[in-house]
Amino acid sequence: MRPTISIVVAIFNRKDELFELLNSLTFQTDKEFEVIIVDDGSLIDLKPTIQNFEEILNIKYFRKDNSGPGLSRNYGAKRAQNDWLLFVDSDVIVEKDYIENIKKDIETIPCDAFGGADKAHKGFNLMQKAISYSMTSVFTTGGIRGSKKAVSRFQPRSFNMGVNKAVFEKVGGFSEMRIGEDPDLSMTLWEKGFTTAFFDDIAVFHKRRVDLGKFSKQVYQFGCARPILNQRHPNYVKISFAFPTLFMLGYIFGFIEYFVLGRGIILAFYGLYTFLVLFHAMIVTKNISIAGMAVISTYIQMFSYGYGFLKSWVLLNIFRMKPEDAFPKHFHIK
Repeated sequence: MRPTISIVVAIFNRKDELFELLNSLTFQTDKEFEVIIVDDGSLIDLKPTIQNFEEILNIKYFRKDNSGPGLSRNYGAKRAQNDWLLFVDSDVIVEKDYIENIKKDIETIPCDAFGGADKAHKGFNLMQKAISYSMTSVFTTGGIRGSKKAVSRFQPRSFNMGVNKAVFEKVGGFSEMRIGEDPDLSMTLWEKGFTTAFFDDIAVFHKRRVDLGKFSKQVYQFGCARPILNQRHPNYVKISFAFPTLFMLGYIFGFIEYFVLGRGIILAFYGLYTFLVLFHAMIVTKNISIAGMAVISTYIQMFSYGYGFLKSWVLLNIFRMKPEDAFPKHFHIK
């Protein structure tokens, strides 16, 4: 018997992105799946968008009070009818063989949960492509979001994540975390003895943020979440998690060295790093404008994430604050 798929989408506003996602699902070569939309207290009416697809897709719509993406996905999972839960963000677009490849991979690659890469669509604007580069580059994240070769143990993320429904229920689904809830689930799965896998033929086109301000805020929140995750899952702490903070502090010390000691040794390394990012981005994107923007988005990513990580680490480890007290907006507190 072939695997059965329930796609669960938690959404807050973003009706235009939802239209693009649902539209891409209408072109699937394998049309045997259901779509569950969980409206997480949106401030705009999403029903008209969904009604455009009700005769084309097996789609169910639910609206609830806002609780964040994790608990909204749990809400949708409880209403799913199929054996596998497929979580995607509302700002992704999938290729026409997405469902077909997922079913094929489930049948051939033993696992309890899986994930895939994200990439930039040719129709995305230059800034979106630059941000996509920053989030998937070997010079920033180590390429762990975009390549099976980059990791020995893959950690699925909720923009493109599948979990066996019975396993999902056994571990209790997503936690109360609003930020970092997907790596939290992945590590919980490992701790419970379940396995994860990377499917290299199910990449999605991920729109991400459309400007640097929103991107900076997003990665800052990711940085704040990481020390919390380290506390929750101490067996999976890596020194590389602190790299953006070290990068940020090194840059500051570089300027101190230059203005106080009159030497630019540290800044010279940052100059080399900038050149490598620019050169690599030009090769990957084949566009000098995107490459230039990618340098800017890379520095924003490193500094914003690094500051968030440092702030969170100090609050949790120096001031001994509880995560929910240090970052109440990062948790759903009843």
